[in-house]
Amino acid sequence: MQVTETLSEGLKREFQMVITAGEIDSAVEERLVEMAPQVNLHGFRPGKTPVKILRQRFGKAVLGEAIDKIVREGLASAFDDRSLTPAFEPELDFGEYKDGEDLSFTVKSEILPEIKTMDFASLELVQLEVPAKDEDVQSELERFAEAMRETTDLEEARPAQNGDVVVIDFVGKVDGEEFAGGSAEGYHLELGAGAFIPGFEDQLVGVSAGEEKDVNVKFPDDYGAENLAGKDAVFAVKLTALKVKTDAKIDDELAKKVGMDDLKALKAQIAERITGSYNQAARARIKQELFDKLDEGHEFEAPPTLVEREFDQIWGEVKQQLEGDRAEEIREGKTDEELEAEYRKIAMRRVRLGLLLAEIGKQNSIAITEQDIGQAIRAQAANFPGQEQLVYEYYQKNPQALGQVQAPILEDKVVDFILELAKVEKRSATPEELMETGANEEKSGDA
Repeated sequence: MQVTETLSEGLKREFQMVITAGEIDSAVEERLVEMAPQVNLHGFRPGKTPVKILRQRFGKAVLGEAIDKIVREGLASAFDDRSLTPAFEPELDFGEYKDGEDLSFTVKSEILPEIKTMDFASLELVQLEVPAKDEDVQSELERFAEAMRETTDLEEARPAQNGDVVVIDFVGKVDGEEFAGGSAEGYHLELGAGAFIPGFEDQLVGVSAGEEKDVNVKFPDDYGAENLAGKDAVFAVKLTALKVKTDAKIDDELAKKVGMDDLKALKAQIAERITGSYNQAARARIKQELFDKLDEGHEFEAPPTLVEREFDQIWGEVKQQLEGDRAEEIREGKTDEELEAEYRKIAMRRVRLGLLLAEIGKQNSIAITEQDIGQAIRAQAANFPGQEQLVYEYYQKNPQALGQVQAPILEDKVVDFILELAKVEKRSATPEELMETGANEEKSGDA
């Protein structure tokens, strides 16, 4: 195959390639010879059909397969001979082909940049450590005990007050018409908890069991159901029973309700959960710091098409969010043009870091094992109790989804590799210090 490089500009490459008629004919002949033992034609012994006859019968069908093989091998050779790695599948443009003539085509591609990695031992990073404090555990216990409180009937009848649990039947109407989801029987509602639309619970304070009351409210303008948003409504309510919540006791009995041996064991579990949450946040923080230093410490160009694809994905998600409730929070007074420029930088950073981490993994033989993949899929399946087998089958049938599982595994392995070499200072911190980088991390889109 004749290969002529017609463009070498940054990471862009173009080639003019020509497959001679002789190469095509030889490839077709080779394929027909491979086929011969499996072909049975009338008048010939099995597997003994002459290649000349096979060419007459199957030549045109084999031609495309033969050309495809030559093209794939030629492309691989063209890049390998120049020590280049395409960033994605090259774009091919074939000219008109006539049987028995040479086949000419052009190749357009972008290549991966050469990356010289920094000395990771020169990196200085900070690992924050935040243990669970006694007051953290106690606060969690109090919230847990509050959530576990039971209700009992009143010993003596009295009007309802905030904190009581009322059992109600109700029918809601807008413009005199009942609406879907606006009625229920035997509903338990804690007054003052803010579970219903504003004003509903307040109007039941002072009502006694057995009494009926019309509750007049207005649905908020931003209410989820558009047909109700901003509308006035009337609920015909009957209070059938009045209950009070028991005291929130923090003791061994509370622990036993959730399967723990005693209060000490429950506290230990809560402390472990809080510490685990802090450890996850600390891990995210040091990764963010590491990625910042890696980005600053390496100079190389990113393939423009990869950056554009990444930007398109990010911008598509951002545009959806700009149409929702978080629009002002995301926009922060910026125009679309300013936001696009900002997220294009994020796309560039993501692509550069992805290429860098992949190169570090390659240079240091950091591999993803079947055990790593299996563990990650099992963790995913655990989020769908009773449907684990469906999750396993999904990944078996979707190689692309499996690739999405592998990417974060490789990222974490490379991060661990670098942290082993870097100078990492362990420093005690408060939860507030630990969490203050969360907004920056979300904005950069790393990890």
